[in-house]
Amino acid sequence: MRGAYIGRFQPFHKGHLAALKWILEREDEVVLIIGSAQYSHAIDNPFTLGERIEMVWNVLKEEKLLNRVIIAGVPDTDGQHDLWVALVKSFAPPFERVYSNDPLTRLLFEEAGYEVFTIPFFEREKYNATRIRKLIASGEKWEDFVPEPVAEVIKNLKGDARLRRLYGWG
Repeated sequence: MRGAYIGRFQPFHKGHLAALKWILEREDEVVLIIGSAQYSHAIDNPFTLGERIEMVWNVLKEEKLLNRVIIAGVPDTDGQHDLWVALVKSFAPPFERVYSNDPLTRLLFEEAGYEVFTIPFFEREKYNATRIRKLIASGEKWEDFVPEPVAEVIKNLKGDARLRRLYGWG
């Protein structure tokens, strides 16, 4: 069977990777759906869809998971939440089950008839994207919280400088 793992992945961190591996213990394949695909260059969404795809793809390659994970990007519906499931279905390959901890995502997919599963948090206090973005922006040690390929992508695109400017610190 194929499950969908939905998140913004801003950035893709070690908690996301642990969650993906947990889902792969339960599913033959996973469609990793990158939400809020149209947003970038904002404090909550600093990275473009292409940058996030590159982060995830490089991790999947390193972890030898490319044969079990499909990446899809899906934009938001700007408040028209009842349309979002249909949008996801049109942007992503088919899937049978959904994995998410976001209350709205869970509600929408449950109302659409999907079986929805909660994902255990893996060291949530350490692996939290908001915290990691702040660490990157402040110049503190952040590389240990993301897989090495993600750190390389962020460094190559000068994501630290982008985040400092977004926070008004540089």
